[in-house]
Amino acid sequence: MKYLIMIYHTQQALDSWANMSAAQRAEGMRAHDALVEALAESGELVVSEALASPAQGKTVAVHDGAATVTDGPFAEVKEHLAGFYLVECDSIDQAVGHAARIPDAAFGRVEIRPVLDRNGLEM
Repeated sequence: MKYLIMIYHTQQALDSWANMSAAQRAEGMRAHDALVEALAESGELVVSEALASPAQGKTVAVHDGAATVTDGPFAEVKEHLAGFYLVECDSIDQAVGHAARIPDAAFGRVEIRPVLDRNGLEM
């Protein structure tokens, strides 16, 4: 079953990252690289990416057939999706174990959700 592991950052999390030494940031990146490598070797990694700042994004809404596009940043959002891992695991507990290895979990929030296929939960 596929699980999406989402890494959320608040401004406090971004400040924590910014206040780290270069060595600490490098260690965090090595931890991400090691997780990606381990997941790739085990065949569980589908894809993993970091995301740009919400200020660089857009939101699209369609009302009465007309699309409305809004530029970021989005003031009502207290936290934003900073990156994700899409993994294929035997259980959510296994995905939780992988999520616990993400260094951002120490200062941000990591959420795991099963991926639905067209018929509901992928089984």
